Amino acid sequence: MKVALTKLKNNPKNPRVIRDEKFNKLKKSIEEFPDMLEKRPLVVFTDKDGKFVVLGGNMRLKAAKELGIKELPVIVADEWTEEQKAQFLIKDNVNFGEWNHEELANEWDAIQLQEWGLDLPVNLDIDEDIIEKNDIEEYDEKYTNKVATPIYEPSNEKPEIIDVFDVSKYQELLSEIQKSNLNQKEKDFLKYAATRHIVFNYAKIADLYAHSSDEMQSLMEKSALVIIDFEKAIENGFVQLSKDIQGILNNEE
Repeated sequence: MKVALTKLKNNPKNPRVIRDEKFNKLKKSIEEFPDMLEKRPLVVFTDKDGKFVVLGGNMRLKAAKELGIKELPVIVADEWTEEQKAQFLIKDNVNFGEWNHEELANEWDAIQLQEWGLDLPVNLDIDEDIIEKNDIEEYDEKYTNKVATPIYEPSNEKPEIIDVFDVSKYQELLSEIQKSNLNQKEKDFLKYAATRHIVFNYAKIADLYAHSSDEMQSLMEKSALVIIDFEKAIENGFVQLSKDIQGILNNEE
């Protein structure tokens, strides 16, 4: 059935957020293909005030409101227990599958996929057809960055900070440096260099980030422990693009 947006409420317990760039892509997708909303009803339950609270589709509801859409199709799950509702809120946002990026590169326009909101690995080849389509006149060869950006899905548990990194090797080096006969400036230099041996567990860091305060999240982003905004990471120097790729982006803008 269809329900007026005035009777729908976003779920305050929804653990998943979508940043501005991704949200704008979602809105654009809906504008270009509104019929997809008909085939993907929101999953809701009725609260004590008679309004429908969204379990699945919170971001679609937010986008629909901003686009001026008046009603959306819904599936009501009032028969679910509170535990089932809580489980669905997490499980509906878990990505169990993986994209076959080679197949995507062969069958789809990479720039179009990115416009649709799909995160492509930085080692995905840029097809020469895409270069022609964007009027790039000088492009001698394909660019491939051999290090793909890992994407982590946070769990529902906040880890202890002590569990997200390992300093054992770092501490061993510090002890050796301190016992050495080097002068203080040399020791200080090597101590700074030894921080390279601090090992971070980025899967657990993603969990920590998801359950941290806004201030903690902001500082984690500035430290590049997590990269939420790719463009900001480029600005801060944590990520660099080749001149060829930068040219493509500039041309697209």
